[in-house]
Amino acid sequence: MSKLSVNINKIATLRNSRGGNVPDLLKVAADVQKFGAQGVTIHPRPDERHIRYQDARDLVPIVYTEYNIEGNPVPKFIDLVLETKPTQVTLVPDADDAITSNAGWDTVKHKSFLQEVIQEFQRNGIRTSIFVDPVLKMVEGAKETGTERIELYTEAFAHEYGLGNLQGIKPYADAASVANSLGLGVNAGHDLSLDNIKFFKENIPGLLEVSIGHALIAESLYLGLENVINMYLQKLK
Repeated sequence: MSKLSVNINKIATLRNSRGGNVPDLLKVAADVQKFGAQGVTIHPRPDERHIRYQDARDLVPIVYTEYNIEGNPVPKFIDLVLETKPTQVTLVPDADDAITSNAGWDTVKHKSFLQEVIQEFQRNGIRTSIFVDPVLKMVEGAKETGTERIELYTEAFAHEYGLGNLQGIKPYADAASVANSLGLGVNAGHDLSLDNIKFFKENIPGLLEVSIGHALIAESLYLGLENVINMYLQKLK
């Protein structure tokens, strides 16, 4: 079974839109685990427009499953990860002003930088994952950095699936197969939803974990958070 890590950035966005502490981010993190999710993901950005750096610290005693912190490894982010020591850090090359992540790493061009950052995290007992497009050269380059896992950036798949093009899964299946052969664990995330997650899971060999936030929270507005968590878990079996 692939694990489900719930990205709670959207909860922080809603909280921040009114100030105060409603909805309570820490309670939501506790509840998604109680409802069966096997992990909690956050993606703090330098401007703290949704997840705040203090949230990352406050979540440490709350997250008893897998704690995954995503972000661009700028010095401030690296310091935060080394302080909080999550289960996993996912390195994402997003610009400061990006609305959401929109590309994977060029693991060949940035090999030396990624190696240095990954070694520092691994020395501190933190599992590493690199956000990559489903390009075989980038998967092979990820192996050279020393990372334990990759996270496949799935926006293109989700777009093609929505158009009815099931062949859009092929680059992802091929990338996962190469990753498996290289001994890299495979995670995935971005625009995965109840509509497409079952098909994705069935076609990606060795899928260890998906990180889902925007769609899951939007679906939960209609269906209820506990129901949505369990619907994902059923589709991931």
